[in-house]
Amino acid sequence: MSSAAPLLDLFRRGEVAREIRLLAAQGALAPAAHEQLGILILLLDDREEDIRQTAKGTLDRIPVDALRAYLGRSDVPIGIREFFGDRGVFPAEIPAITADDPLFEGTTDDAGGEEEVSDDDSDETMLQKLQKMNVTQRMKAAMRGSRDMRAVLIRDPNKIVAAAVLSSPKVSEAEIESFAKMATVSEDVLRTIAMNRSWLKNYSVVVALTKNPKCPVGLSLNLLNRLNDRDLNGVSSDRNVPDPLRQAARRRIVLGNKG
Repeated sequence: MSSAAPLLDLFRRGEVAREIRLLAAQGALAPAAHEQLGILILLLDDREEDIRQTAKGTLDRIPVDALRAYLGRSDVPIGIREFFGDRGVFPAEIPAITADDPLFEGTTDDAGGEEEVSDDDSDETMLQKLQKMNVTQRMKAAMRGSRDMRAVLIRDPNKIVAAAVLSSPKVSEAEIESFAKMATVSEDVLRTIAMNRSWLKNYSVVVALTKNPKCPVGLSLNLLNRLNDRDLNGVSSDRNVPDPLRQAARRRIVLGNKG
């Protein structure tokens, strides 16, 4: 299970519009279980009464057996276990095998909200559909749409849409690697990937981030320590990366040769 929680981070920072908070309170965004529960618990303290009550109702509708199986996982944050323990729900002896799926999928009456998100027609038609969608609909497409849709929406100028792509239960490690290579995504996207230990277990993701000229230099410098000699040499002569990174790579090569 990925421990990424880009959507939850935005909710914590108070950077989410009311309509999106309400959608999340309904369970309609449906990210992976760890993030869905974190958002719902956070919304219990929302400044608006209807969102607080909606989030409470959604938590009450989560099937107890599925919730107990999730709580039985060793990677569940202690705060979430304690929250449900206070409500009389305790971990099952046999934990859930995966927590990549949401525990509850709500519905909404938002226009076009419950139609199947697909791109069975041409790429042009898919792009046209996405361009006509509002933020809420693009978030749903990011969560439930195809890989091709995610490849477009990861570059969405609205950071909550891009965060929804990274929070999608459908996103694969191969997609994360492709996002890490993109110089057209925001720094927030690259920072989220770089801060996720699960994704950084993939060496190709580390290399892609380090060589991406859009990646914040501080993060790239830290990742430089992970590169093998061949890739380190590549960075040392790559004119597309920032000068401080290229110079740091050269220093590491010199120090390595001296050793």
